[in-house]
Amino acid sequence: MPWDDRIRRRLKLRELDIFMTVISAGSTGKAAARLDMAQPAVSKAVADLERTLGVRLLDRSKQGVEPTAHGSALLKRGVAVFDELRQGVHDLDFLSDPTAGELRIGCTDPIAIAIVFPLIARLTLQYPRIVFHVLTRNPPQLGPELVARSIELAMSRIIAPAEAGESAEILFQDRVVVATGNKNPLTRRRKITLGDLGNEPWVMLGTVFRKLVADAFGTAGLPPPHMSIITDSNNLHIELAATGRFLTVVPSFALKLPQPNRLLRALPVILPNSQHPIGIRTLQHRSLGPLAQLFIERVRAITKPLAKGN
Repeated sequence: MPWDDRIRRRLKLRELDIFMTVISAGSTGKAAARLDMAQPAVSKAVADLERTLGVRLLDRSKQGVEPTAHGSALLKRGVAVFDELRQGVHDLDFLSDPTAGELRIGCTDPIAIAIVFPLIARLTLQYPRIVFHVLTRNPPQLGPELVARSIELAMSRIIAPAEAGESAEILFQDRVVVATGNKNPLTRRRKITLGDLGNEPWVMLGTVFRKLVADAFGTAGLPPPHMSIITDSNNLHIELAATGRFLTVVPSFALKLPQPNRLLRALPVILPNSQHPIGIRTLQHRSLGPLAQLFIERVRAITKPLAKGN
């Protein structure tokens, strides 16, 4: 089916929206309820779209509907179409009123606290009508959110080459450091080896940092230390380490940026193979809105000292 004037004139966004809602709902009846439409009208819109494109888009059964191969292909592009339109409306709002706008950001917990928090605190004072949506996930989980266009940009460790269709900008190189509360006697020592830390109690955030610590001890020919507490709560992890009873690991930028974690202090010990790039990922063919560009400029400014220190 060549893209021609006939297709362009007959293809309607309303029909595409109804088709996508049918797939999301799983049946024309449920889609009709979501759209506040009569079911025959929903069925007709999908049939008209199929007639315009000349292909069958849905497989229908008593259990509901499933997209055909053609339907899945159209669905993928439809998500991009409506995302670009939504971004276009946000861009117009921001250009008409620079104090307004909306930005969806994905990042890890440490980046949310050390980088995103101070930036949005300043930006919301300067632009009080801006709305920020901040989604915190582990680095591998941010990629699918970016592809699904649930977020406009992702900030995290860059753990692998950019996926097809993605762009990655490296901001700085960071190293994971061993840290504890200021009251821990180890903070008064100038020299520490990994062997000195094997019998200390540890609190660990998630499995990624736990593996990193185990690998570091393994590289040094040591058994992994005892993990007293493993949690996915960044707040709990920091509060427990801040007591001085436990050791933990954190990205070094969390102790250096304008909003450093003053509850923790890095110990003078190096974890082997713990350096990695921190960067911003975006979709290659997704035009960044003016608010996203402004935010990225501010991120570059706040992380510039760390880049110089590499």
